[in-house]
Amino acid sequence: MSYNLRREEVVDAAQLRDMLEDSPGKAAQAILAAAEQGIVQAQLLLGQILLDGRGIERDPVLARQWFAIAAKGNSAMAHNMLGRCLEHGWGGEQDIGQAAMHYRSSAEAGLDWGLYNYANLLATGRGVAKDQAAAYAAYRRAAEGGHAKSMNLVGRYLELGIGCEASFTRARRWYRRSAQAGDFRGQFSHAAVLAEQGEIEEALVWLRRALAIGNANFLRSSIPMLEQAGEPRIRALAVGYRERLHEMQKAG
Repeated sequence: MSYNLRREEVVDAAQLRDMLEDSPGKAAQAILAAAEQGIVQAQLLLGQILLDGRGIERDPVLARQWFAIAAKGNSAMAHNMLGRCLEHGWGGEQDIGQAAMHYRSSAEAGLDWGLYNYANLLATGRGVAKDQAAAYAAYRRAAEGGHAKSMNLVGRYLELGIGCEASFTRARRWYRRSAQAGDFRGQFSHAAVLAEQGEIEEALVWLRRALAIGNANFLRSSIPMLEQAGEPRIRALAVGYRERLHEMQKAG
């Protein structure tokens, strides 16, 4: 199958991703041609596939350049991805201050990931002045837009009263929403609340779900908390978390 995208065509991200699933190599060439014609969505996706090495040779330097081009076209996601490149040093020098500027542009456009990433910098004072109230507001805005990771962090801020008035009742609601939306940290937080309320069976369900999808950093940080749990069945889950972490480490 061949693809020929023209500037005047309306190309959405779903269509381009479908093309990649069908024939990665050919789709990558079509996306490159579309990007060179100035189609911002194609420029953004080209940056992503260059970053991932999907259908095309991995090239983080070139990926960063295409994100920058797409950002000039006012793509909120391109600003977010350029921010990630700058924050993590992908494809060039690390520059947290510039990353913050691009995250802020993405956040001001209302992109949930931009809000989340900008909030992370505000919360830690990297690249910007530390401002927990502003971080909470950004997390809250992203959470209200359906961003699962931000939902969990809103819950944490409310539970601890960071940058906002503490409210454990509201925190519990956000933990539950985060868990239901599929965030493994939210699932762990929700399980902790359930365990405190004595709802052990349901807590175990959410802890197992978090185990199934959690990354290595999450598993590593969760094991000590599970091992210190008062409920024996929850303590026993630490073994499963440790085994899953070991599997991940062996896989590289």
